[in-house]
Amino acid sequence: MRRIDILLASELSGGLAAFRHGDFEVLLHRWTDFGDLPLIEGALWIFIDWVLPEMSGIELCRRLRSDAHTAHAHITMVLEADDLEDRKRALRMGADDYMVGPLTRNALLDRVLGANPGDQDSAGIRMVSQGDLTVDVAAFQARWQGKPISLMPNELRLLRYFIEHPGRVFTRAQLIAALGKQEPPVDERTVDVWIGRLRRALKGVGAGNPLRTVRSLGYVFDTV
Repeated sequence: MRRIDILLASELSGGLAAFRHGDFEVLLHRWTDFGDLPLIEGALWIFIDWVLPEMSGIELCRRLRSDAHTAHAHITMVLEADDLEDRKRALRMGADDYMVGPLTRNALLDRVLGANPGDQDSAGIRMVSQGDLTVDVAAFQARWQGKPISLMPNELRLLRYFIEHPGRVFTRAQLIAALGKQEPPVDERTVDVWIGRLRRALKGVGAGNPLRTVRSLGYVFDTV
Protein backbone atom coordinates (compact mmCIF):
# COMPACT_ATOMS: atom_id res chain seq x y z
CA MET A 1 0.00 0.00 0.00
CA ARG A 2 1.53 3.30 -1.13
CA ARG A 3 0.79 6.51 0.73
CA ILE A 4 -0.01 10.07 -0.25
CA ASP A 5 0.30 12.87 2.34
CA ILE A 6 -1.64 16.03 1.57
CA LEU A 7 -0.95 19.24 3.51
CA LEU A 8 -3.59 21.97 3.62
CA ALA A 9 -2.77 25.53 4.67
CA SER A 10 -6.47 26.33 5.18
CA GLU A 11 -9.76 24.68 6.13
CA LEU A 12 -11.21 22.10 3.75
CA SER A 13 -14.88 21.71 2.96
CA GLY A 14 -15.68 18.01 3.23
CA GLY A 15 -13.37 17.10 6.11
CA LEU A 16 -9.96 15.48 6.58
CA ALA A 17 -10.88 11.82 6.94
CA ALA A 18 -8.26 9.47 5.50
CA PHE A 19 -9.29 6.95 2.86
CA ARG A 20 -7.97 4.33 0.46
CA HIS A 21 -8.07 4.50 -3.33
CA GLY A 22 -6.78 1.46 -5.20
CA ASP A 23 -3.15 0.97 -4.15
CA PHE A 24 -3.02 4.29 -2.30
CA GLU A 25 -3.66 5.33 1.29
CA VAL A 26 -4.44 9.05 1.32
CA LEU A 27 -3.93 11.13 4.49
CA LEU A 28 -4.95 14.78 4.74
CA HIS A 29 -3.27 17.08 7.27
CA ARG A 30 -4.44 20.53 8.35
CA TRP A 31 -1.14 22.41 8.55
CA THR A 32 -1.56 25.37 10.88
CA ASP A 33 2.02 25.83 12.11
CA PHE A 34 4.21 26.31 9.07
CA GLY A 35 7.33 25.66 11.14
CA ASP A 36 6.50 22.04 12.01
CA LEU A 37 5.51 19.48 9.43
CA PRO A 38 3.36 16.50 10.35
CA LEU A 39 4.82 13.03 9.90
CA ILE A 40 5.34 12.56 6.16
CA GLU A 41 5.52 8.95 4.96
CA GLY A 42 4.53 9.09 1.31
CA ALA A 43 4.34 11.26 -1.79
CA LEU A 44 3.82 14.83 -0.59
CA TRP A 45 1.22 17.25 -1.99
CA ILE A 46 0.72 20.74 -0.59
CA PHE A 47 -2.25 23.01 -1.35
CA ILE A 48 -1.60 26.69 -0.57
CA ASP A 49 -4.17 29.48 -0.59
CA TRP A 50 -3.14 32.63 -2.45
CA VAL A 51 -3.92 34.68 0.68
CA LEU A 52 -3.01 33.40 4.16
CA PRO A 53 -3.26 35.07 7.59
CA GLU A 54 0.47 34.80 8.34
CA MET A 55 2.00 35.48 4.90
CA SER A 56 1.22 35.42 1.20
CA GLY A 57 0.80 32.09 -0.54
CA ILE A 58 3.69 32.81 -2.90
CA GLU A 59 6.01 33.55 0.05
CA LEU A 60 5.08 30.23 1.66
CA CYS A 61 5.68 28.53 -1.70
CA ARG A 62 9.14 30.10 -1.90
CA ARG A 63 10.00 28.88 1.60
CA LEU A 64 8.81 25.36 0.85
CA ARG A 65 10.97 25.15 -2.26
CA SER A 66 14.05 26.24 -0.30
CA ASP A 67 13.50 23.68 2.49
CA ALA A 68 15.06 20.26 1.90
CA HIS A 69 12.10 18.56 3.64
CA THR A 70 9.55 19.99 1.20
CA ALA A 71 11.54 20.85 -1.93
CA HIS A 72 10.32 17.63 -3.59
CA ALA A 73 6.60 18.26 -2.86
CA HIS A 74 3.96 18.81 -5.52
CA ILE A 75 2.62 22.28 -4.74
CA THR A 76 -0.75 23.51 -5.95
CA MET A 77 -1.61 27.18 -5.53
CA VAL A 78 -5.29 27.84 -4.81
CA LEU A 79 -6.15 31.18 -6.43
CA GLU A 80 -9.02 33.45 -5.45
CA ALA A 81 -9.78 34.13 -9.13
CA ASP A 82 -8.54 32.91 -12.49
CA ASP A 83 -6.15 35.81 -12.98
CA LEU A 84 -3.40 35.43 -15.61
CA GLU A 85 -0.80 37.44 -13.69
CA ASP A 86 -1.48 35.52 -10.46
CA ARG A 87 -1.03 32.25 -12.32
CA LYS A 88 2.30 33.38 -13.72
CA ARG A 89 3.54 34.57 -10.32
CA ALA A 90 2.54 31.30 -8.65
CA LEU A 91 4.40 29.22 -11.22
CA ARG A 92 7.45 31.48 -11.11
CA MET A 93 7.67 31.06 -7.33
CA GLY A 94 7.75 27.27 -7.64
CA ALA A 95 4.16 26.05 -7.72
CA ASP A 96 3.67 23.00 -9.93
CA ASP A 97 0.14 23.99 -10.89
CA TYR A 98 -2.83 26.03 -9.74
CA MET A 99 -6.58 25.82 -9.31
CA VAL A 100 -9.31 28.33 -8.52
CA GLY A 101 -10.89 28.16 -5.07
CA PRO A 102 -12.72 27.65 -2.91
CA LEU A 103 -11.02 24.32 -2.32
CA THR A 104 -13.27 21.35 -1.60
CA ARG A 105 -12.43 17.77 -0.72
CA ASN A 106 -13.76 16.44 -4.03
CA ALA A 107 -11.86 19.01 -6.10
CA LEU A 108 -8.66 18.32 -4.18
CA LEU A 109 -8.87 14.55 -4.59
CA ASP A 110 -9.78 14.84 -8.27
CA ARG A 111 -6.63 16.90 -8.78
CA VAL A 112 -4.34 14.49 -6.88
CA LEU A 113 -5.74 11.18 -8.08
CA GLY A 114 -6.08 12.41 -11.64
CA ALA A 115 -2.39 13.31 -11.87
CA ASN A 116 -0.85 9.80 -11.70
CA PRO A 117 0.19 10.09 -8.04
CA GLY A 118 2.33 6.96 -8.35
CA ASP A 119 4.70 9.01 -10.49
CA GLN A 120 5.35 11.48 -7.66
CA ASP A 121 8.51 11.16 -5.59
CA SER A 122 8.09 9.97 -2.02
CA ALA A 123 9.33 11.98 0.92
CA GLY A 124 12.78 10.52 0.35
CA ILE A 125 13.55 10.00 4.05
CA ARG A 126 14.91 6.53 4.67
CA MET A 127 16.63 6.74 8.06
CA VAL A 128 16.36 9.04 11.08
CA SER A 129 18.50 8.75 14.20
CA GLN A 130 19.29 10.36 17.51
CA GLY A 131 22.35 8.97 19.24
CA ASP A 132 22.11 5.16 19.34
CA LEU A 133 18.40 5.25 18.56
CA THR A 134 17.50 4.75 14.89
CA VAL A 135 14.30 4.42 12.89
CA ASP A 136 14.65 2.74 9.50
CA VAL A 137 11.72 4.36 7.69
CA ALA A 138 11.93 2.12 4.64
CA ALA A 139 11.97 -1.08 6.71
CA PHE A 140 9.49 0.29 9.31
CA GLN A 141 11.85 -0.81 12.10
CA ALA A 142 13.31 0.94 15.15
CA ARG A 143 16.65 -0.08 16.68
CA TRP A 144 18.71 0.76 19.75
CA GLN A 145 22.44 0.15 19.25
CA GLY A 146 21.46 -2.12 16.37
CA LYS A 147 19.00 -4.10 18.50
CA PRO A 148 15.43 -4.23 17.08
CA ILE A 149 12.70 -2.59 19.16
CA SER A 150 9.28 -4.20 18.95
CA LEU A 151 6.76 -1.40 18.36
CA MET A 152 3.23 -1.15 17.05
CA PRO A 153 2.72 1.19 14.05
CA ASN A 154 1.49 4.23 15.99
CA GLU A 155 4.32 3.99 18.52
CA LEU A 156 6.90 3.64 15.74
CA ARG A 157 5.55 6.70 13.93
CA LEU A 158 5.47 8.62 17.19
CA LEU A 159 9.11 7.71 17.92
CA ARG A 160 10.15 8.85 14.46
CA TYR A 161 8.36 12.17 14.92
CA PHE A 162 10.05 12.76 18.27
CA ILE A 163 13.47 11.93 16.82
CA GLU A 164 12.84 14.42 14.01
CA HIS A 165 11.94 17.12 16.59
CA PRO A 166 14.23 16.65 19.62
CA GLY A 167 13.80 19.06 22.52
CA ARG A 168 10.40 20.28 21.31
CA VAL A 169 7.39 20.03 23.62
CA PHE A 170 4.28 18.73 21.86
CA THR A 171 0.76 18.73 23.22
CA ARG A 172 -1.38 15.63 22.82
CA ALA A 173 -3.47 17.40 20.18
CA GLN A 174 -0.34 18.27 18.20
CA LEU A 175 0.86 14.67 18.27
CA ILE A 176 -2.54 13.42 17.10
CA ALA A 177 -2.44 15.91 14.23
CA ALA A 178 1.14 15.01 13.35
CA LEU A 179 0.18 11.37 12.94
CA GLY A 180 -2.88 12.29 10.85
CA LYS A 181 -5.35 10.93 13.40
CA GLN A 182 -7.80 13.85 13.56
CA GLU A 183 -10.63 12.09 11.74
CA PRO A 184 -12.29 10.12 13.07
CA PRO A 185 -11.42 11.96 16.30
CA VAL A 186 -8.97 10.31 18.69
CA ASP A 187 -9.28 10.91 22.43
CA GLU A 188 -6.22 12.81 23.64
CA ARG A 189 -5.66 10.23 26.39
CA THR A 190 -4.90 7.72 23.65
CA VAL A 191 -1.59 9.56 23.29
CA ASP A 192 -0.78 8.60 26.89
CA VAL A 193 -1.31 4.95 25.96
CA TRP A 194 1.04 5.31 22.96
CA ILE A 195 3.65 7.02 25.12
CA GLY A 196 3.38 4.34 27.81
CA ARG A 197 3.94 1.54 25.31
CA LEU A 198 6.83 3.39 23.70
CA ARG A 199 8.51 4.00 27.04
CA ARG A 200 8.23 0.35 28.01
CA ALA A 201 9.67 -0.77 24.68
CA LEU A 202 12.62 1.62 24.94
CA LYS A 203 13.38 0.61 28.52
CA GLY A 204 13.12 -3.05 27.50
CA VAL A 205 16.10 -2.75 25.13
CA GLY A 206 18.17 -0.56 27.46
CA ALA A 207 17.46 2.78 25.79
CA GLY A 208 16.26 4.41 29.01
CA ASN A 209 13.41 6.91 29.01
CA PRO A 210 14.11 9.89 26.73
CA LEU A 211 10.40 10.84 26.72
CA ARG A 212 9.71 13.43 29.40
CA THR A 213 6.26 14.50 30.54
CA VAL A 214 5.85 18.27 30.78
CA ARG A 215 3.06 18.91 33.25
CA SER A 216 -0.05 20.57 31.77
CA LEU A 217 1.60 20.71 28.34
CA GLY A 218 2.56 17.36 26.85
CA TYR A 219 5.72 15.42 26.00
CA VAL A 220 9.25 16.14 24.85
CA PHE A 221 12.06 13.93 23.54
CA ASP A 222 15.23 14.73 25.53
CA THR A 223 18.61 14.20 23.90
CA VAL A 224 20.78 14.60 27.00
